[in-house]
Amino acid sequence: MAIFPQTKTGRSRTGTGTPASRTGALRLPSLRHFGPNWYATVMGTAIVATAGATLPVDVPGLRAATVVVWALSAALLAAVLTARAGHWVLHRDQARTHLMDPAVAPFHGCLSMALLAVGAGTMVAGRDVIGHPAAVAVDTLLFTAGTVTGLVAAVAIPYLMVVRHRPAPGTASPVWLLPLVAPMVSAAVGPLLVPELAPGQGREALLLACYAMFGLSLLATLVIVPLVFARLVHGGPLPLALTPTLFLVLGPLGQSTTAVNQLADVAPGAIAAPYASAFGAFAVLYGVPVMGFALLWLALSTAMVVRAVRRGMRFTMTWWGFTFPVGTCVTGAAGLARHTGLDAFTWLAVALYALLVTAWAVAGVRTLGGLFSGALLAAPRPLRPVTVRTT
Repeated sequence: MAIFPQTKTGRSRTGTGTPASRTGALRLPSLRHFGPNWYATVMGTAIVATAGATLPVDVPGLRAATVVVWALSAALLAAVLTARAGHWVLHRDQARTHLMDPAVAPFHGCLSMALLAVGAGTMVAGRDVIGHPAAVAVDTLLFTAGTVTGLVAAVAIPYLMVVRHRPAPGTASPVWLLPLVAPMVSAAVGPLLVPELAPGQGREALLLACYAMFGLSLLATLVIVPLVFARLVHGGPLPLALTPTLFLVLGPLGQSTTAVNQLADVAPGAIAAPYASAFGAFAVLYGVPVMGFALLWLALSTAMVVRAVRRGMRFTMTWWGFTFPVGTCVTGAAGLARHTGLDAFTWLAVALYALLVTAWAVAGVRTLGGLFSGALLAAPRPLRPVTVRTT
């Protein structure tokens, strides 16, 4: 989802230090530049399955399609985890460089969200294949691992930004949200496991833990989003390749709306009155205004992307930013449709899902093409400079 800054020169694309001109050597794709942004392919695929399974309309064949997409997301998760492990084993110096790079480090939050997204997909779609008990076991494992890594990233990445990265004033980026959104994803998918616990302390503890992670992520988001907008207003549009990252702001908006609705669904069986009914009221009182702001940001981001396309924006991994954040708005709108009964939210969810599937298909096809050509695993090129505004 990001174009990584140019790394040290003098290395061959094989990442082994062997001169590229050596003849007779077998050229294999290198994992040297396989960064944490590749987890976005898992997130973007899993949300297609989850959002489709929870869509508040009955579409023939959609359920079967979501199962297939869930299976694909699980396979992608296994492949990316393996590749990232290989990256750390074979190219530890580059992995450390990614952690110290302020443009790359925030993407380490995507590991958590990839685990959580596939776990949620297992509960809502994968259970049709593997059965409910197995789905619960898989989701429990992925939810636990995803939540722990997400909380670590939410502390570690901001810490690195303060003590090591030291970004210059006016350089705030939407990617700064990535490690901070991970706990919100836990808050949104954790309610799937609340009914699986025995009534009592366990259920209530998980419910309130999800609510705490909702607050953690929401307040952190409220710090970052104004910085991002201030950068746009005072510094002008983002570089063309980074323009799709504007869609990342939709992530905490849609995911927080999803979280409050999911928590309201399971609250009656986990916490006593009057708090259970308060959860339901808060889902609507919070979700409707936030969804309104999400639609405003969607319109603004779309206009910026159209502008970038007209100025020559080409495909990069940032295009996966069009998938997961939009998917969270689908699940958020679907939750509001359940709790308000308004057809307007139902059709909003359907329209956003159509946008999600289109974006996922385009990003997926272009990613496959980049993999086959080797372009996406090659050393990154420097970003094109931003043209200074004169008006």
